Amino acid sequence: MHDIKWIRENPDAFDRALARRGLKGEAQRLISIDERRRAIIRVSESWKARRNAASKEIGQAKATKDEAAAQKLMAEVAECKTSISTLETEQKAVDEELKKALAEIPNMPLDEVPDGKDAGGNVEHHRFGAKREYGFAPKQHFELGEALGQMDFETAAKLSGARFVVLKKGLARLERALAQFMLDLHTGEHDYKEINPPLLVHDEVMVGTAQLPKFQYDQFVASRISVRGDLLSEALRDLDREYESRGRQGSVKALVDELLEKAPTKEDYWLIPTAEVPLTNLVRESIVDEGELPMRLTACTPCFRAEAGAAGKDTRGMIRQHQFTKVELVSITTPEQSRNEHERMLACAEEVLRRLDLHYRVVTLCTGDMGFAAQKTYDIEVWLPGQNMYREISSCSLCGEFQARRMNARFRGKDNRQPRYLHTLNGSGVAVGRALIAVMETYQQQDGAIAVPDALRPYMGGMKRIELGA
Repeated sequence: MHDIKWIRENPDAFDRALARRGLKGEAQRLISIDERRRAIIRVSESWKARRNAASKEIGQAKATKDEAAAQKLMAEVAECKTSISTLETEQKAVDEELKKALAEIPNMPLDEVPDGKDAGGNVEHHRFGAKREYGFAPKQHFELGEALGQMDFETAAKLSGARFVVLKKGLARLERALAQFMLDLHTGEHDYKEINPPLLVHDEVMVGTAQLPKFQYDQFVASRISVRGDLLSEALRDLDREYESRGRQGSVKALVDELLEKAPTKEDYWLIPTAEVPLTNLVRESIVDEGELPMRLTACTPCFRAEAGAAGKDTRGMIRQHQFTKVELVSITTPEQSRNEHERMLACAEEVLRRLDLHYRVVTLCTGDMGFAAQKTYDIEVWLPGQNMYREISSCSLCGEFQARRMNARFRGKDNRQPRYLHTLNGSGVAVGRALIAVMETYQQQDGAIAVPDALRPYMGGMKRIELGA
């Protein structure tokens, strides 16, 4: 969410920032909505002032027993109240219009973010390791997994449809081992606190991290239908009266069904697309003491994405799934420390791949490829020998105060002055499913087995190879 006051004062800078993202200017449209809102407030305040003055004058008129003047003033107060009520309704509508307009505009990129239209404009930052040489043609992960009998897409399709997988035996354990290894590393060495958050969240939580309203079609929604006790009681009372009025004729069941149709309530939840959503929202609508910062949080959760618009992309294998597991990193800190925290988060995510001895590169995303809520993003792209290409395995993003404004999350400094908005950051530490793919393709053997990296063997009961039948 953007600060409309800042936009009023810096309209050209705001539009230039949007232009870097390939978007048209929005400053004048937003300022126009805000001017209507401010005009309504001014008129409303004048009516309130007159109402207050007239109310005092009523008392004076009554004190002098001027009943005619008192009645006239009372009519004026009633008129004031009617006008104020109308204006408050108008203001609420304009407030919502402005809020909606602001909520659909992405964050402004930092100055150092490279300009570009798409992924072709991303800039390589550095690399780790080198591509391995194989004495055979390396296979893709799904070829390896299916040959081992431990990666089953056909059965998953019968259960849930496309973009799901059933992992078995050694590969199921390897995925679990990767998640445990990452959590132990981040909590034991990187000072992150492990959290086990809900997987179902309300609308306002998704709005807080900017998944809503812009990206609702990328999400999965779950609905719970229940019967409120008060509505059920009311329905039963209605049933009793209706049955008596009909002379106790007709079907009781039909009456119950008819009346209970009025009673059920439907409550929607969103399945989290990433643990960033509940972790970042832990500070929503709160004022944090600066002494608690930085807050560094991690969680390993299932994640759910509809992959809207991804038809035809990565239809084979585990690259793009509706359900996947990810270890998330979230940092909540001050504006002064957020850039350093961004570099630190990147290093923490990189360490996972370094310990697994996986070749990767880090790129700085350009303005046209950066996520909606980000000011700056580093992507870590791991090398997949079977695909003969780099694939994203982690994105580490600095969001500034963009999410904090949406969540109304602030902190009070040591000087005890006016609270300021927090800065939030998030990153994958890393995507577990894609780490599994990278390990499988990197550590594949000529006979189709998968060697277990040294760092994971303690989590695999000492197992050194995943092979057919194991």
